[in-house]
Amino acid sequence: MTEKIVLKYGGTSVGSGERLVHVAKVVKNIKETTTPIVVLSAMSGTKKSEGTTSRLLEAVQEILKPQSQRYLHIVDMIENSHLEAAIFALGNSENKQILEDLENDIRGECQKLRSFMAAAEIIDEISPKSKDVIVSMGEKLSARLFTAVLNDQGVAAKYINLDKLITKQFDASELDQSFYDYLSLRLAEEIVPYMNTHVCVVTGFFGPCPGSLLNTVGRGYTDLTAALIAVGIQAAELQIWKEVDGIFTADPRKVPRAKKLRYISPEEAAELTYYGSEVIHPFTMEQVIRACIPIRIKNTFNPDGSGTLIIPEGHPMTPTTSSASLSNAFSRHPTAVTIKDHVIVLNVHSNRRSVSHGFLAQTFLILDQFNIVVDLISTSEVHVSMAIGKIESEEKLQKAIENIKKFATVIIINLGRFTA
Repeated sequence: MTEKIVLKYGGTSVGSGERLVHVAKVVKNIKETTTPIVVLSAMSGTKKSEGTTSRLLEAVQEILKPQSQRYLHIVDMIENSHLEAAIFALGNSENKQILEDLENDIRGECQKLRSFMAAAEIIDEISPKSKDVIVSMGEKLSARLFTAVLNDQGVAAKYINLDKLITKQFDASELDQSFYDYLSLRLAEEIVPYMNTHVCVVTGFFGPCPGSLLNTVGRGYTDLTAALIAVGIQAAELQIWKEVDGIFTADPRKVPRAKKLRYISPEEAAELTYYGSEVIHPFTMEQVIRACIPIRIKNTFNPDGSGTLIIPEGHPMTPTTSSASLSNAFSRHPTAVTIKDHVIVLNVHSNRRSVSHGFLAQTFLILDQFNIVVDLISTSEVHVSMAIGKIESEEKLQKAIENIKKFATVIIINLGRFTA
């Protein structure tokens, strides 16, 4: 049996009929030497705000607006864009039935969505579960499209919908690791019966999830689905396909001389993600790393490139001179530089001349009370300088500062961005 590899493609990678055809050819080539399982995000253009998921989230907001029928217009736009992609990808196919069936599937899914939204409008309520149902339509449509394109290219493909994945009752407040272990087993049960005869094309959205998948995981749920599949089927590798050649020492769009990293440790990847480089969500990465499965970041439009490999400690592929062992081999050199926008610096100085007992503890307790997360910090006994990234609201930040000013002097600097 060939190695099993999970391939996750983001929305931009499959954002048009042309790109769907390209990715299908890539998967067809990969299938010659491995057993690929494909996980797809919802289709998206170059702007995330114009992607299918963003449009569906906008539609959710429109449903509850009095006298607004814009949500129906949004569904029409989504339906038309997917039909256009289908016609581009399959319009010249010798097997006209594939396109006809796909068009019927797209129209059918969108009509179900309209009916569901209309019902939500009547009762004037959208629960977290209902929101999940609406948003999941994006992954269903992209997976149906891609399955049809693969079949048209002579690759036996199986569309796998994860709507009914969770069959046990879980308390939303107690979703610990055992829940994700359960998901891995259930995903394997859904996929294993088909993966030796078909390329399984899996929707990146599983649900309904206790407490709402969007609320629990956020918009990185497709990466998590791919990671849990990799664990469940004991894949040799999880590949995350993006529009870049891998992870670089800096953003190559801003630093032309940036170099691609061949290898990186999970800890370094987590740091880069935290400081603004969209690598992979740390929790998603944790699921595969704990199963000792490496993650490879590859370029959809340069499929022959080696990409960047995130290697768990102790894995046989771990090179002796990779950045995974930077602490020993390159301890004086940083792995990469990343830039984070919209950063505020707080310089806080104790207003007492002598050392203020508990000064730092007081400061961080107040920040924690207002859900303010500190990205970088420099401290002394009576002074602390903090870089703060994303904040929930300006009001919370101002209240926190007012509380800190009771025992310290606060200087606010709006940097706009910082380099980490």
